[in-house]
Amino acid sequence: MFAAAQQSAARASLSPVVHTASSAAPGSIAGVVRDERGLPVPNVVVSALGAVTTIAVSDSSGQFQFGGLAPGPYLVRAHLAGYMAPRAQMVQVRPSASAVSAIGLRREGVAPVLGAGVGLSALTATEATTTSQAAEVEGATGNDDSSETPWRIRHGRRGVLKDATLPEQMLVDADEPSVPTSFVGQIAGSPGRFVGLFADAPISGQLNLLTAGSFDTPQQLFSTDSSSRNVANVRLSAPAGAHADWAVAGAFTQADISSWVVAGSYSMRAPARHRYDLGISYSTQRYDGGNPLALRDMTDGTRNVGTVSAYDSFRITPEATLSFGGEYGRYDYLDRPTLISPRVELTLSPGARTRIIGSVSRRGVAPGAEEFLAPSDAGIWLPPQRTFSSIAAHTGFKAEQSLSATAGLEHDFGPSTLAVRAFRQHVNDQLVTVFGAEVPGQPTAKVGHYLVGNTGDIGAGGFSAEFRTVIASRVHGSVEYSVARAAILQAGDHYLMLLAPVAARTGRSTVQDVTGRIDAQVPETATRVMVLYRLSNGFADAGVRPEGRSGVDGRFDVQVRQSLPFMNFSNARWEMLLAVRNFFRDASCDQSLFDELYVVRPPKRVVGGVTLHF
Repeated sequence: MFAAAQQSAARASLSPVVHTASSAAPGSIAGVVRDERGLPVPNVVVSALGAVTTIAVSDSSGQFQFGGLAPGPYLVRAHLAGYMAPRAQMVQVRPSASAVSAIGLRREGVAPVLGAGVGLSALTATEATTTSQAAEVEGATGNDDSSETPWRIRHGRRGVLKDATLPEQMLVDADEPSVPTSFVGQIAGSPGRFVGLFADAPISGQLNLLTAGSFDTPQQLFSTDSSSRNVANVRLSAPAGAHADWAVAGAFTQADISSWVVAGSYSMRAPARHRYDLGISYSTQRYDGGNPLALRDMTDGTRNVGTVSAYDSFRITPEATLSFGGEYGRYDYLDRPTLISPRVELTLSPGARTRIIGSVSRRGVAPGAEEFLAPSDAGIWLPPQRTFSSIAAHTGFKAEQSLSATAGLEHDFGPSTLAVRAFRQHVNDQLVTVFGAEVPGQPTAKVGHYLVGNTGDIGAGGFSAEFRTVIASRVHGSVEYSVARAAILQAGDHYLMLLAPVAARTGRSTVQDVTGRIDAQVPETATRVMVLYRLSNGFADAGVRPEGRSGVDGRFDVQVRQSLPFMNFSNARWEMLLAVRNFFRDASCDQSLFDELYVVRPPKRVVGGVTLHF
C-alpha cells in the first residue's frame, strides 16, 4: 500500500482495533521569507521535514505557514530559482503552539565580505537589518543561532584576509573540508555530495541504511539463524505546482531473499475543496535459498504484488468532510489475484474542538501482504524479508475479507483529546499466522519463515475509549482500552487445532485490550524515544488456562532515534536508529480485530542503522 494514500485514508479513522498511533494536539510553523535587502520574496518553496514531510509556498508578502504538524523537531528549508539556498533551520514544534521561522534568501552572485580574524568582517546595512529582524523572530522561539549570517560569523574560518571579497563558491564551501581527513569525514563526505545534488532543488527526503534480524532467543541474535538482512531505502518528495505534492520511494534488500519495492504518490494540499490522494506501488520477491518449505508454494521462485489507490477528501461545508475511495491490488500468488478495498468516511465538526466520525469499509487482505506493502511515513519501512507458505500443503492461499462500520466522537481539552468509538465487524476467512511451527510430515519452519492459514468466519462488535495528552513539555502519550464480543462462526483447517488451538475453536468470547504509548524527546542530547505496549487476553499464543479462560499476553515496540549533529552538513542531518519489537503488523484503518491477535509466537525483530534527512 502506498504510504501517502494510506495516510489520507486513515485520517481521523475509527478502527475497531487498538490504535498504535498516539498524537498530542498539533502545532504549526509560520514565518516570512526576505531577500538580502529585507524585502519579502513571494513564490518560495518552503519544506518542513520531521515527523511528517510537508511543503508550502510563500505568498505575495513572503509569508508561509504549516498547520497541523505533530509536535517535534522539523528541518525547514527554502528554494527559489535565482537565489542561493540558505542553510536549513531546525524548528521545534510544540503542542497547540505556533513556532516562528524567518528565512533570508540571497540572490545568486551576491556574496558577503570576509574580514581578518573572523568569517565575516562587515555586512551591508540591509543585510544587517535583515539579520536583526531574523534574530528577533528566532529569539522568540529559542532558535537564535539557526539563521545563515550568524552561523557563518561563528563558523567562518580565521585567516589573514582583510576587506577582501571571495568568490561565492569558496564561501559556500568554506565550512566543508575539501578532503575527508577522518573515518567520520569519509562517511559524511559522500552523502554530502549526494545531498548537494538536491541543494538547489525543492526536494526533500531521507536515505535509510539499515540492518534487520529476527530471533526467538538471545543466542539466535548472534548466530546464522537470525535471518539478518541489509536494507536500503530512499524517499523523495517535492511540490507539484502550487497546490499539490508528489513523492517517490524505493527499497531493496539482498540475501537468500532478493526483493525490491517502488512506490509513487500525488496528493493535493489544503485548503482545496477536493483533496485527491493517488498512489501506485509494485513489489517483487525472489527466493534463492534451499528451504523446501519456502519453495513449496512458489511455482517459479518469485512473487509479485501491485497496488493502485485513489481517495478524495471532499469538503462539503466548513463543518462536514466526506472522504471516499479505494484500493485495487493484484497478488499473483493467489488463486483469485484481485482484491478491491473501498472505503467511505464522513467527518462532522460542530465545534472547533469536537469531531463526529463515521465510516464504512470493505477490506481485502492477502496472506503475506505485509511483506510487500509500504507502511505509513511514521513506520520503519523494510522491504520483503521473510518467506511464507500455507499451513495445509497444496491448498493454496485464500484472502481475508472484512466488512467494518464505525462511529465515534472526539473532543479536545486543551492539549488533551478524548475519543470514544463503537464498531461492528464481520470477517470471512480470518487469517492466522504461525511462526516456529512443526507440522507433521512437513519440513521445519525457520525463523525467517512462517505459515499462514484461515480460521473461518468471525463476527465482532464493541467499543473503545482513548485518552491522549501532553504529560510534560517533552513527553506525550496515550492509553486506550477496548472491549469486544466476538464469535467464531466456522472452524478453520484441522492443522490449526495442533498449531493454534485458541484460533481454531468456535464459540463466543470477550476480547479486552489495553494499549499504552509514550513519546519522549531530550533536546539536550537530541534523542527521541518511543515505547509502545499492548496487553490483551485475545492473543492466540497466550494459551488457555485449566479453568477454560484465555491467558493474557503482550506485544511491544521500542524505538530510539539519536541525532548525530557532528556528522551534519549544510542541508541535511544524520540520525541513528535502534528498534526492537515483536509486533507482526502495523495497525491500519479498518484492520480486523483479530489480525494481530491471531499471530502465533512472532519472533522479536531488531532493526539498527542510520538515516540521512535532507
